[in-house]
Amino acid sequence: MFYEGNQELSNFLGWVSIACWLVVYSPQIIENYVLQSGEGLSVSFVAIWLVGDLCNLSGAMMANLIPTIIILGTYYSVCDTILLFQIYYYRRKKAQRAARLLLADEAEESTCCNEESPLLPGDGRAEVSTKKSMSKDTLKFVSALLFVFGVGLAAWAVDRHIHRGMPRTRPEEVIEWRSQLLGWISAALFLGARIPQIVVKNLSTRCEGLSPFLFVYAISGNTTYVLSILAASLNIKHLAANAPWIAGTALTVFLDLFVLYQFFCFRLEDDRRADEVERSE
Repeated sequence: MFYEGNQELSNFLGWVSIACWLVVYSPQIIENYVLQSGEGLSVSFVAIWLVGDLCNLSGAMMANLIPTIIILGTYYSVCDTILLFQIYYYRRKKAQRAARLLLADEAEESTCCNEESPLLPGDGRAEVSTKKSMSKDTLKFVSALLFVFGVGLAAWAVDRHIHRGMPRTRPEEVIEWRSQLLGWISAALFLGARIPQIVVKNLSTRCEGLSPFLFVYAISGNTTYVLSILAASLNIKHLAANAPWIAGTALTVFLDLFVLYQFFCFRLEDDRRADEVERSE
Protein backbone atom coordinates (compact mmCIF):
# COMPACT_ATOMS: atom_id res chain seq x y z
CA MET A 1 0.00 0.00 0.00
CA PHE A 2 1.35 3.36 -1.02
CA TYR A 3 1.34 6.56 0.99
CA GLU A 4 -1.52 8.57 -0.48
CA GLY A 5 -0.08 11.85 0.66
CA ASN A 6 -0.98 14.85 2.71
CA GLN A 7 -2.39 17.62 0.53
CA GLU A 8 -2.01 20.26 3.24
CA LEU A 9 1.68 19.42 3.71
CA SER A 10 2.18 19.42 -0.05
CA ASN A 11 0.49 22.83 -0.32
CA PHE A 12 2.62 24.23 2.51
CA LEU A 13 5.88 23.02 0.95
CA GLY A 14 4.70 24.26 -2.42
CA TRP A 15 4.11 27.77 -1.06
CA VAL A 16 7.51 27.80 0.66
CA SER A 17 9.09 26.75 -2.64
CA ILE A 18 7.25 29.53 -4.48
CA ALA A 19 8.40 32.04 -1.82
CA CYS A 20 12.02 30.92 -2.28
CA TRP A 21 11.81 31.19 -6.05
CA LEU A 22 10.05 34.54 -6.01
CA VAL A 23 13.20 36.02 -4.45
CA VAL A 24 15.85 33.65 -5.83
CA TYR A 25 16.69 35.88 -8.79
CA SER A 26 16.47 39.16 -6.86
CA PRO A 27 19.96 39.04 -5.25
CA GLN A 28 21.66 38.37 -8.61
CA ILE A 29 19.60 41.00 -10.45
CA ILE A 30 20.48 43.52 -7.71
CA GLU A 31 24.15 42.43 -7.73
CA ASN A 32 24.29 43.01 -11.50
CA TYR A 33 22.66 46.42 -11.12
CA VAL A 34 24.96 47.57 -8.29
CA LEU A 35 28.10 46.44 -10.13
CA GLN A 36 26.69 47.55 -13.51
CA SER A 37 28.02 44.24 -14.78
CA GLY A 38 26.82 40.81 -15.86
CA GLU A 39 30.24 39.18 -15.78
CA GLY A 40 29.50 37.06 -12.71
CA LEU A 41 27.17 34.78 -14.67
CA SER A 42 27.90 32.60 -17.67
CA VAL A 43 25.68 33.44 -20.66
CA SER A 44 25.44 29.72 -21.44
CA PHE A 45 24.26 29.06 -17.89
CA VAL A 46 21.36 31.50 -18.13
CA ALA A 47 20.48 30.67 -21.76
CA ILE A 48 20.35 26.92 -21.11
CA TRP A 49 18.41 27.60 -17.91
CA LEU A 50 15.83 29.56 -19.94
CA VAL A 51 15.39 26.79 -22.52
CA GLY A 52 15.09 24.26 -19.68
CA ASP A 53 12.44 26.37 -17.94
CA LEU A 54 10.42 26.67 -21.15
CA CYS A 55 10.55 22.88 -21.66
CA ASN A 56 9.68 22.41 -18.00
CA LEU A 57 6.67 24.72 -18.28
CA SER A 58 5.41 23.17 -21.53
CA GLY A 59 5.72 19.61 -20.20
CA ALA A 60 4.04 20.46 -16.90
CA MET A 61 1.07 22.05 -18.69
CA MET A 62 0.71 19.06 -21.02
CA ALA A 63 0.79 16.60 -18.11
CA ASN A 64 -1.58 18.75 -16.01
CA LEU A 65 0.81 18.67 -13.05
CA ILE A 66 0.25 20.39 -9.70
CA PRO A 67 -0.10 24.23 -9.89
CA THR A 68 3.20 24.82 -8.05
CA ILE A 69 5.17 23.46 -11.02
CA ILE A 70 3.27 25.54 -13.59
CA ILE A 71 3.40 28.79 -11.58
CA LEU A 72 7.12 28.45 -10.95
CA GLY A 73 7.86 27.47 -14.56
CA THR A 74 6.24 30.70 -15.78
CA TYR A 75 8.08 32.83 -13.23
CA TYR A 76 11.44 31.17 -13.97
CA SER A 77 11.13 31.94 -17.67
CA VAL A 78 10.44 35.64 -17.04
CA CYS A 79 13.38 36.01 -14.64
CA ASP A 80 15.78 34.14 -16.94
CA THR A 81 14.89 36.63 -19.66
CA ILE A 82 15.62 39.56 -17.33
CA LEU A 83 19.04 38.12 -16.42
CA LEU A 84 19.96 37.60 -20.07
CA PHE A 85 18.92 41.16 -20.87
CA GLN A 86 21.08 42.46 -18.00
CA ILE A 87 24.13 40.50 -19.13
CA TYR A 88 24.01 41.79 -22.71
CA TYR A 89 23.00 45.32 -21.71
CA TYR A 90 25.86 45.76 -19.22
CA ARG A 91 28.39 44.14 -21.52
CA ARG A 92 27.41 46.49 -24.33
CA LYS A 93 27.55 49.44 -21.93
CA LYS A 94 30.99 48.34 -20.72
CA ALA A 95 32.28 48.04 -24.30
CA GLN A 96 31.02 51.53 -25.14
CA ARG A 97 32.63 52.98 -22.00
CA ALA A 98 35.92 51.22 -22.78
CA ALA A 99 35.89 52.67 -26.30
CA ARG A 100 35.36 56.20 -24.96
CA LEU A 101 38.16 55.80 -22.41
CA LEU A 102 40.51 54.51 -25.10
CA LEU A 103 39.88 57.57 -27.26
CA ALA A 104 40.37 59.85 -24.24
CA ASP A 105 43.64 58.12 -23.29
CA GLU A 106 45.01 58.48 -26.80
CA ALA A 107 44.20 62.20 -26.80
CA GLU A 108 45.93 62.79 -23.46
CA GLU A 109 48.84 60.40 -23.92
CA SER A 110 51.31 63.06 -25.04
CA THR A 111 50.66 65.26 -21.99
CA CYS A 112 50.20 62.58 -19.36
CA CYS A 113 53.24 60.43 -19.95
CA ASN A 114 56.32 61.47 -18.03
CA GLU A 115 58.75 59.86 -15.61
CA GLU A 116 56.55 60.72 -12.64
CA SER A 117 53.42 59.10 -14.12
CA PRO A 118 52.42 55.75 -12.61
CA LEU A 119 52.76 52.70 -14.86
CA LEU A 120 49.21 51.65 -14.04
CA PRO A 121 46.19 53.80 -13.20
CA GLY A 122 44.78 53.84 -9.72
CA ASP A 123 46.26 53.89 -6.27
CA GLY A 124 47.44 50.27 -6.24
CA ARG A 125 44.58 49.09 -4.11
CA ALA A 126 42.02 48.25 -6.76
CA GLU A 127 42.65 44.55 -6.44
CA VAL A 128 42.10 44.59 -2.69
CA SER A 129 38.49 43.75 -2.04
CA THR A 130 36.82 44.73 1.17
CA LYS A 131 36.94 41.81 3.53
CA LYS A 132 33.57 40.46 4.50
CA SER A 133 33.11 38.43 7.60
CA MET A 134 32.07 34.84 6.92
CA SER A 135 30.05 34.87 10.14
CA LYS A 136 28.10 37.92 8.93
CA ASP A 137 27.40 36.19 5.60
CA THR A 138 26.17 33.10 7.43
CA LEU A 139 23.90 35.25 9.60
CA LYS A 140 22.51 36.95 6.50
CA PHE A 141 21.83 33.60 4.83
CA VAL A 142 20.03 32.21 7.88
CA SER A 143 18.00 35.40 8.42
CA ALA A 144 17.02 35.57 4.74
CA LEU A 145 15.96 31.92 4.70
CA LEU A 146 13.89 32.32 7.87
CA PHE A 147 12.19 35.36 6.32
CA VAL A 148 11.41 33.47 3.10
CA PHE A 149 10.08 30.47 5.01
CA GLY A 150 7.93 32.86 7.04
CA VAL A 151 6.53 34.37 3.84
CA GLY A 152 5.78 30.87 2.53
CA LEU A 153 4.03 29.97 5.79
CA ALA A 154 1.95 33.17 5.62
CA ALA A 155 0.99 32.49 1.99
CA TRP A 156 -0.03 28.93 2.86
CA ALA A 157 -2.14 30.19 5.80
CA VAL A 158 -3.92 32.73 3.57
CA ASP A 159 -4.53 30.09 0.89
CA ARG A 160 -5.87 27.68 3.50
CA HIS A 161 -8.21 30.36 4.88
CA ILE A 162 -9.52 31.23 1.41
CA HIS A 163 -10.23 27.59 0.59
CA ARG A 164 -11.55 26.69 4.04
CA GLY A 165 -14.43 24.21 3.80
CA MET A 166 -13.73 23.57 0.12
CA PRO A 167 -12.54 20.15 -1.05
CA ARG A 168 -8.91 20.16 -2.24
CA THR A 169 -8.16 17.57 -4.88
CA ARG A 170 -5.13 17.12 -7.12
CA PRO A 171 -5.61 17.54 -10.85
CA GLU A 172 -5.72 14.28 -12.78
CA GLU A 173 -2.13 13.74 -13.95
CA VAL A 174 -1.47 12.45 -17.42
CA ILE A 175 1.48 10.27 -18.42
CA GLU A 176 2.17 10.73 -22.11
CA TRP A 177 5.36 10.76 -24.14
CA ARG A 178 5.43 14.44 -25.15
CA SER A 179 5.26 15.85 -21.62
CA GLN A 180 7.70 13.22 -20.35
CA LEU A 181 10.14 13.98 -23.17
CA LEU A 182 9.99 17.72 -22.44
CA GLY A 183 10.39 17.01 -18.74
CA TRP A 184 13.53 14.92 -19.26
CA ILE A 185 14.95 17.48 -21.72
CA SER A 186 14.42 20.24 -19.12
CA ALA A 187 16.09 18.08 -16.44
CA ALA A 188 19.13 17.53 -18.70
CA LEU A 189 19.30 21.25 -19.51
CA PHE A 190 19.12 22.28 -15.84
CA LEU A 191 22.03 19.98 -15.07
CA GLY A 192 24.00 21.06 -18.15
CA ALA A 193 23.45 24.74 -17.35
CA ARG A 194 25.52 24.48 -14.18
CA ILE A 195 28.61 23.23 -16.00
CA PRO A 196 29.43 26.54 -17.81
CA GLN A 197 28.93 28.45 -14.53
CA ILE A 198 31.29 26.11 -12.68
CA VAL A 199 33.86 26.40 -15.49
CA VAL A 200 33.63 30.23 -15.58
CA LYS A 201 34.31 30.49 -11.86
CA ASN A 202 37.12 27.93 -12.00
CA LEU A 203 38.83 29.94 -14.75
CA SER A 204 38.41 33.27 -12.97
CA THR A 205 39.06 31.90 -9.44
CA ARG A 206 37.16 34.94 -8.16
CA CYS A 207 33.75 35.24 -6.50
CA GLU A 208 33.07 38.77 -7.75
CA GLY A 209 29.83 39.42 -9.60
CA LEU A 210 28.07 36.28 -8.35
CA SER A 211 25.50 36.44 -5.57
CA PRO A 212 25.60 33.29 -3.39
CA PHE A 213 22.01 34.03 -2.39
CA LEU A 214 20.98 32.97 -5.90
CA PHE A 215 22.12 29.43 -5.11
CA VAL A 216 21.08 29.44 -1.44
CA TYR A 217 17.51 30.25 -2.44
CA ALA A 218 17.68 27.86 -5.42
CA ILE A 219 18.72 24.98 -3.16
CA SER A 220 15.96 25.81 -0.66
CA GLY A 221 13.36 26.27 -3.40
CA ASN A 222 14.31 23.07 -5.21
CA THR A 223 14.39 21.01 -2.01
CA THR A 224 10.92 22.12 -0.90
CA TYR A 225 9.74 21.75 -4.52
CA VAL A 226 10.66 18.04 -4.59
CA LEU A 227 9.28 17.50 -1.09
CA SER A 228 5.96 19.08 -2.12
CA ILE A 229 5.66 16.57 -4.97
CA LEU A 230 6.53 13.63 -2.71
CA ALA A 231 4.21 14.85 0.06
CA ALA A 232 1.29 14.90 -2.37
CA SER A 233 1.53 11.14 -2.93
CA LEU A 234 3.95 8.23 -3.27
CA ASN A 235 1.62 6.47 -5.67
CA ILE A 236 3.50 4.91 -8.61
CA LYS A 237 1.47 6.81 -11.21
CA HIS A 238 2.12 10.13 -9.44
CA LEU A 239 5.85 9.43 -9.14
CA ALA A 240 6.07 8.32 -12.78
CA ALA A 241 4.29 11.45 -14.03
CA ASN A 242 6.65 13.65 -11.99
CA ALA A 243 9.83 11.58 -12.43
CA PRO A 244 11.66 14.07 -14.74
CA TRP A 245 10.94 16.97 -12.39
CA ILE A 246 11.97 15.00 -9.30
CA ALA A 247 15.20 13.66 -10.83
CA GLY A 248 16.24 16.92 -12.50
CA THR A 249 15.59 19.03 -9.41
CA ALA A 250 17.29 16.64 -6.97
CA LEU A 251 20.46 16.44 -9.08
CA THR A 252 20.43 20.20 -9.60
CA VAL A 253 20.53 20.70 -5.83
CA PHE A 254 23.77 18.70 -5.72
CA LEU A 255 25.41 20.89 -8.40
CA ASP A 256 24.16 24.08 -6.73
CA LEU A 257 25.79 22.94 -3.50
CA PHE A 258 29.04 22.54 -5.43
CA VAL A 259 28.74 26.08 -6.89
CA LEU A 260 28.13 27.43 -3.38
CA TYR A 261 31.16 25.52 -2.06
CA GLN A 262 33.19 26.95 -4.95
CA PHE A 263 32.05 30.48 -4.06
CA PHE A 264 33.13 30.23 -0.44
CA CYS A 265 36.49 28.69 -1.39
CA PHE A 266 37.19 31.67 -3.67
CA ARG A 267 35.93 34.09 -0.99
CA LEU A 268 38.46 32.67 1.46
CA GLU A 269 41.19 32.94 -1.18
CA ASP A 270 40.25 36.59 -1.85
CA ASP A 271 40.44 37.33 1.88
CA ARG A 272 43.83 35.62 2.09
CA ARG A 273 45.15 37.78 -0.77
CA ALA A 274 43.78 40.90 0.92
CA ASP A 275 45.59 39.96 4.14
CA GLU A 276 48.88 39.52 2.25
CA VAL A 277 48.54 42.93 0.59
CA GLU A 278 47.74 44.60 3.94
CA ARG A 279 50.79 43.00 5.57
CA SER A 280 53.04 44.04 2.68
CA GLU A 281 51.94 47.67 3.18
